Amino acid sequence: MKNQVQLITYVDRLGGGGMRELHRLLTGRLRDVFGAAHLLPFFHPIDGADAGFDPIDHTQVDPRLGDWQDVKALAQDIDLMADVIVNHISADSPQFRDFHARGSASDYDGLFLTFGQVFTDGATEQDLLGIYRPRPGLPFTFTTLANGERRILWTTFTPQQIDINVRHPQGSAYLASILKTFSENGIRMVRLDAVGYAIKSAGSNCFMTEATFDFIGEFAAQARELGIEVLVEIHSYYRRQIEIAAHVDWVYDFALPPLVLHAFNFRTARALKGWIAVRPTNALTVLDTHDGIGVIDIGADAADREGSPGLVPPGELDRLVDMIHERTGGSSRQATGAAASNLDLYQINSTFYDALGRSDRQYLLARAIQFFLPGVPQVYYVGLLAGANDMELLAQTRVGRDINRHRYSPDEIERALAQPVVRDLVELIRIRNRHPAFGGQFQLLASPDEQLALLWTDGSEAARLEVDFRSLNYRLEFTEHGVLRPWEFSGY
Repeated sequence: MKNQVQLITYVDRLGGGGMRELHRLLTGRLRDVFGAAHLLPFFHPIDGADAGFDPIDHTQVDPRLGDWQDVKALAQDIDLMADVIVNHISADSPQFRDFHARGSASDYDGLFLTFGQVFTDGATEQDLLGIYRPRPGLPFTFTTLANGERRILWTTFTPQQIDINVRHPQGSAYLASILKTFSENGIRMVRLDAVGYAIKSAGSNCFMTEATFDFIGEFAAQARELGIEVLVEIHSYYRRQIEIAAHVDWVYDFALPPLVLHAFNFRTARALKGWIAVRPTNALTVLDTHDGIGVIDIGADAADREGSPGLVPPGELDRLVDMIHERTGGSSRQATGAAASNLDLYQINSTFYDALGRSDRQYLLARAIQFFLPGVPQVYYVGLLAGANDMELLAQTRVGRDINRHRYSPDEIERALAQPVVRDLVELIRIRNRHPAFGGQFQLLASPDEQLALLWTDGSEAARLEVDFRSLNYRLEFTEHGVLRPWEFSGY
C-alpha cells in the first residue's frame, strides 16, 4: 500500500455519475491528489437496504455505474480498494431465493447460517444474552420457507441481510469467487466489512473470537496469493484493536476521530497522546467514513467495564457526545441512535466538519494531526469538501448515516473546491504525499497536557506539527532543501 492519502467515496455520490465520470474527476480536477481510492460498494444493487452493503450479486457491478471494464480502466490510473462483505448477503440474492424456495433440497442449504448450526445442543438465556451485537435485540430472524420448513436465521444487522456460514464449503466458495473477480479486475486492496461478526461459536460472545482471528488469517492468505492486501474493519475496545493489529495487514484507527474531538472540546491532548503512545502503526487513519463517529473505540470494555477502563473516563465520554450534538446545532442528535433507523449504538452520525462546529481552523488542524500520525491516511469524500450535515437527505430517508452521505453534483464539487478551507486541505494532502520526511522516523515529543507535538525526520528532511488546544495556536513546518520553513493555512 502506498504511503499516500487515499480517498473514500461512493462512485455515484461524487459528481453524480458512474465509474467513468469518477475516473475523469480523479485524473482531472483531482489529479495527483490521492494515491488510492476506496470505492464503497458498487455492486448490484447500490440502493438496497443498506446502501450497497447488502449485495444481491457481489461479483456484478451495478450497471447504473458501469461494468468491470470501467473498474479495470480506473485501476490502471489509481490503486483501488473494494469491500468484501464477508458476514452476509441480501435476502434478494439468487442463492437465498433458491434456498427459500427449496429449503434443505437447495444447493445453498449450508450457505446461510442458522441458529441450530451454532447452538447444536440449544442455548440458555445466558448464551443469548452474551451475544455481542451493535444494535438492540437478538441477531435472529424466524423464517418459514416456501416449502413449509421453519428456520431461525442469523441476521446480525437487518432481516434483509442474511448471515452466511463462512466455514461451510458453499460459504468458502462464495467468498473465493469474490476475491477472484476482484483480482481479475485490478482491485489490489480489500476491506473486510463486519468481519468481527463472521464466526459465531457457542459459549462465546460471537464477536472477534480466536476462531475469527483464524478465519481472518486464512482469508488474508488467500488474498495475498492473488496480490491483494487486507484491511480489517472492526469497532471495539482499544486494547482489542491493538491485539487485532498484530494479526492482520491493516486496521483502522477508529479511536482517532473521537480523541481529536475530545482534545478540541476539552482543550487537552492528554487522552490523545496516551493513544498515540500505544496505537498500532499498521493503521489507516481516518476522521470520517461512510459510517458514524465511533464512541466504543475510546470507552471502557463493554464486557468488563470495571477492570478495563477506556482512553476517556465515562463522564467525559458522555459529555463529549453532548458537546458534539451541541456543536452541530442538534442536527447530529436527530440522526443518532433511536432518532433514526439503522441503529448503531456506538456511533454519532455527523460530518466531521459539523462535529467541530464548522470551524475551519480546527478542521484543518484535525486533518494535520491525522496526516502526521504513522499509517496511511484516508479522507472521506464529504470530508474532502468540508461538507455539512445533509438534513434534507436525512428527512427523505430517515436513515441516520445519510446525514453524512451527500450527493454532490459537478457544480457543487467546483464550488466546494474553491473554498479556502478545501484548498488548504488539498494542498496539505499533496504535501503529505510527497514530502520525504513522512517516510522516515516518527516521534511524539514531550509537551504540556494542552499541547501536542509531532515530528517526522528522514536525514536532513523534517516535518513538525505543534498544536495548542487551549489557544488554537499552531506551528506547522516542513523542510525545503534541508531548511525547515513554516507553512500556514490561508487566513486561519
